[in-house]
Amino acid sequence: MLEWLVAFCVAILVVFVWPGVYVFGLDAFRQKPGCSQLAADSDSDRSVCAEVADGTDEKTRTVALVCKPSALAKYLQKHCRTFSRFCPCEGWTWRASAFLQSAYEACWPCESPVQFVRDNLQLSDDGLVSLDWAVPSYHRRRRTSSHSTSPVLLIIPNSFGKITRNVIKLCESALSHGYLPAVFNRRSHNGTPLTTLKLQQFGDPSDLREAVRYIRYRQPAGRLYVVSESSGSGLLLSYLGECGSSSYVTAAVCLSPVFRCQSWFENGLCWPLQWLLALYQKMCLSRYRTALGNVVHTDALFSSCSLRGVEEALFCQSGSTSGNNSATGGWDAYWERNEPLRDVDEVAIPVLSVCAKDDPVRGDTQSSLPMELFETNPHFFLLLTDRGGHCGFSTQSNRRASGALDADGSVAATDTADNRVTNWSHKVVLEFFRATTDFFNAEERAKQLAARRRGLAGAAAGRAFRYRSVSTCKQMPACSHNIHAIYNWQRSYTR
Repeated sequence: MLEWLVAFCVAILVVFVWPGVYVFGLDAFRQKPGCSQLAADSDSDRSVCAEVADGTDEKTRTVALVCKPSALAKYLQKHCRTFSRFCPCEGWTWRASAFLQSAYEACWPCESPVQFVRDNLQLSDDGLVSLDWAVPSYHRRRRTSSHSTSPVLLIIPNSFGKITRNVIKLCESALSHGYLPAVFNRRSHNGTPLTTLKLQQFGDPSDLREAVRYIRYRQPAGRLYVVSESSGSGLLLSYLGECGSSSYVTAAVCLSPVFRCQSWFENGLCWPLQWLLALYQKMCLSRYRTALGNVVHTDALFSSCSLRGVEEALFCQSGSTSGNNSATGGWDAYWERNEPLRDVDEVAIPVLSVCAKDDPVRGDTQSSLPMELFETNPHFFLLLTDRGGHCGFSTQSNRRASGALDADGSVAATDTADNRVTNWSHKVVLEFFRATTDFFNAEERAKQLAARRRGLAGAAAGRAFRYRSVSTCKQMPACSHNIHAIYNWQRSYTR
């Protein structure tokens, strides 16, 4: 009880003292003309700044698209108009505070018509992960047919397993645009039972790989897109780097990602946030304290007051016999195996990262964002805003913002209807997926036309090419064993 009282006092202190820097500082009321930095029009490797006219008297804030010049970058610049239409809240409102809007998206309860149908997936080592499929309330929790061609949107929440308001609203927005959203829950997260004495390491994509194969088994005709939130981006980037072109993913987005994770665990957060997140982790693991006592030093685990202390107690204790320690070594050796950017050169799909300069969780922009990655790797795109907080990106009045949009384009035409359920980052996610899919479709049609002109495509080859699925991923599974023998998909439980 005393621990809860101290946590409540610290939370009150943080809420009312720290946001004053953002709410009452001079930068909160400074009005600046906006600009959009798009590298597609630049001949150099760095982006340039250009004024964007949106047809209204409202001044948009700065939005920079940092990337290496490429055909896809030019296409995104031309067709993703939401990128340059971010109007953050200004003046005397709590949404102008980066910390308050971040805390609101992370902690405030959300009333949504979306319901979830759970699949508990038994893995090859008898562990359990789960997929929560979002369905409208009027569907009465029915499953989607395996013959559906609707695209699947896999959502990876933060590494602590907290399902935030941001995730629920993203599921609601994705459903309204024809996607099949599914939330991936790691072992012991969000009510998923811990059936083995093994927890998932921060950057270990083995469980996610098996979940993706299940999704391909269940929805073979639909394309797969992935969105990660906050520290959950570490798992997504590890998966994309380790699987390369065999990831089965068409495109991915990281919302407020954490890139330099080792330094973030060490000193990336202020002490109050470190303590609160560590407390949340210990509360989730407390129900397994007796079982974990056989493989983890529980005294060190539950006495830790920092994220590093909890992570070290779970995975880096030298005397542990847990299956979590697949390789020996200390703290530095652990991050050699789990750093998200360790295999970044193997990523073979477009990845968009949406970040804000005033993010109170990620840390300083200069030290926490790998700008050289976006300037040299054609697969990575960074959308950097002046304001937005951590997974916040609250916008101005809906009516004024929607007045700046054109009538053409599927996303622009539905913005007015979606303003109540989506924020700016969600619109960016859906528009990025639509634009990349259209770009790949155009590339496939161009290849088909070139092949016909060269006379290399016969009638049979032409028919096969015409019905070929547009994807940048290999169609053959990466594993050689019989996947039906090791997964109990038919015995998935539903709640």
